[in-house]
Amino acid sequence: MKLSQYGFEFSPELIAKYPATYRDDARMMVVHRDTKTIEHRTFKDILDYFDENDRFVFNDTKVFPARLYGNKEKTGAEIEIFLLRELNHDLRLWDVLVDPARKIRIGNKLYFGEDDILGAEVIDNTTSRGRTLRFLFDGSYEEFKETLFRLGETPLPRWVRQQVEPEDAERYQTIFAEKEGAVVAPTAGMHFSKHLLKRMEIKGVERSFVTLHAGLGNFRTVDVEDLSKHKLDSEQYFVTEEAAEQINSTKRNGHKIVAIGTTVMRTLETVVSTHGMIKSQNGWTNKFIFAPYDFTVADAMVSNLHLPESTQLMMVAAFGGYDLIMDAYKQAIAEGYRFGTYGDAMLIL
Repeated sequence: MKLSQYGFEFSPELIAKYPATYRDDARMMVVHRDTKTIEHRTFKDILDYFDENDRFVFNDTKVFPARLYGNKEKTGAEIEIFLLRELNHDLRLWDVLVDPARKIRIGNKLYFGEDDILGAEVIDNTTSRGRTLRFLFDGSYEEFKETLFRLGETPLPRWVRQQVEPEDAERYQTIFAEKEGAVVAPTAGMHFSKHLLKRMEIKGVERSFVTLHAGLGNFRTVDVEDLSKHKLDSEQYFVTEEAAEQINSTKRNGHKIVAIGTTVMRTLETVVSTHGMIKSQNGWTNKFIFAPYDFTVADAMVSNLHLPESTQLMMVAAFGGYDLIMDAYKQAIAEGYRFGTYGDAMLIL
């Protein structure tokens, strides 16, 4: 498969700027791989396709407020910092992106918040745009972290909406988000409401949680035609013994495993053994899934509608079948489905 095979006519107007009023009111396109047919439903109808003892697997990562605005020492130049990951707890070192990058050099100091309550020193250039910052703060680690996150802004992608609003802090997050560490939300899981989870419980549809801290690599442009030459950024994942045993038991008993989102699918395919069973494991993965690929864990998956030439679209097409998924995307555009982070959903059976 080549990059150009995942392009399609797309208008930015198709991108949802706001989520549905109620999480489970988003539209849902249902793609049947066996019959090559497509249905148009609402997300709250998802349980119609599953039975007691089937299992949904969610990503319980939690997005933190990763975007900060500050000023450069002496010049006062405005600087935007995007926190990527904490490198050292004790030294308060963080891997960050800086904009505009050309204005920042090793040794520069930056200040954030009223009265410059939080300072930082640039101590390394890690990539062409990235930096390592050492934050300067008089106080305990807990006070530092609270201050850092209080000054931060919800990292809603710019291509969704330029201006972040207060409601985004809650809506750009799943209701079961628990393990802090992501700068990108696992958007397929954002369609699940408390009411829908309760209906799952009543019907006997089980749920398990894995963790993958999604990073900005999800939005990185693929710039090579030969997909085998594209490298994904590594992301940290955690699969507990409890989750592994739950998923394996469901598989052994012949019930369905449903991957809620591409982050879950990538995690499951990272930790699966040669015998098709999940291993309890923590680590980093840069697994890039595109056709042809033999999936060994999930029987179905939920995903949002993705942008042209995105790695998420490539994974979805590998799971659903290239021709069927690309046809489904044409129908989605014709039917006025909403794309992207706050957009509508696709269920692939």
